Amino acid sequence: MIKVFRLASLLHRHGIPWLPRLLYGFNRIVFGIVLPPSVQVGRDVRFAYSGLGTVVHARARIGDRVKVAQNVTIGGRSGHHEVPVIEDDVEIGAGACVLGPVTIGRNARIGANAVVLQNVPAGMMAVGVPATVRPVRGQETA
Repeated sequence: MIKVFRLASLLHRHGIPWLPRLLYGFNRIVFGIVLPPSVQVGRDVRFAYSGLGTVVHARARIGDRVKVAQNVTIGGRSGHHEVPVIEDDVEIGAGACVLGPVTIGRNARIGANAVVLQNVPAGMMAVGVPATVRPVRGQETA
């Protein structure tokens, strides 16, 4: 799945008109992931279960070593042109939604089924609907 995306992205950057769209369609049908060729995806990004049910906005940016579980939505929000930016070493739990002009900081964690509508600082955790930001367990400061 990620290799097909990388090829589609390379072709998209070089201005090939229809082949990236065909590869995008292949990923969507075979793996059940919506990952347009225009998405910026860093190195060593892992999509659990080959990205099953995952939807990523075409302008989103995903950093290096990010782990994305199944059924995750990384997308826009009505009334906002900006889309999420996921920085390096982030973990996103199953069913989570990261929506709108938000930045998820380095080493942050997004809990399963969380709906993130605000920025998550580096090293923090977001849980709940809507998500609230908390320190990662075991890393609380005194």
